[in-house]
Amino acid sequence: MTTGIGYDSHRLVEGRRLIIGGVEIPFEGRGLAGHSDADVLVHAIIDAILGAAGMGDIGMSFPDTEARWKDANSIGLLTEVLRRVSGRGLMVTWLDCVVIAQRPRLRPYIDLMKQAIAGAGIGAELINIKAKTNEQMGFIGRGEGIAALATCTMEKCQSGEA
Repeated sequence: MTTGIGYDSHRLVEGRRLIIGGVEIPFEGRGLAGHSDADVLVHAIIDAILGAAGMGDIGMSFPDTEARWKDANSIGLLTEVLRRVSGRGLMVTWLDCVVIAQRPRLRPYIDLMKQAIAGAGIGAELINIKAKTNEQMGFIGRGEGIAALATCTMEKCQSGEA
C-alpha cells in the first residue's frame, strides 16, 4: 500500500471557463488561469496519484512548456496517469479531496465531480470530495483564486485487476 498527497492552486481571471473536478461551473465570467483547463481538483488528484506511485508530479508528466498540453482537458490527463500507474501494477483504492474556494458555492456540484472523475477510471465509491471556504482569509478568501488538496491510497493489483 502506498499513499500520496497533491496540491494545486490557480488564480481566478476574467474570460475563462471555471472547470473543477471535470465540471464546468458558471461563475461571473471568471475561471482559473493555467496552461491546461486549470482544473485545480483534478491536478491535485493527479499529483496525489503520481506521488503514491513514486512518479514525480504533474509538471514532470505534462509540462506547461509543451504546446500539446495547452488547454488540455484535465480528465484526459487523469485518464493517462491512471493508464501509466496501472501499467506499473497499481490501482487507486481511495481518494480524499478538498477544494478551497470562497465562491462559488461548490457543494451542489460534488456528485457531478465524482461522476466526471470516475469516468477517468476510478470507481465513484472510492472518491470523497469536500468543499470549504477560507473564511475570507488570504488569496482564496479575497476571491483571487481557488486551491485543492488530495490524498490517494494505492495498492498493488492482484493479477487481472488493473
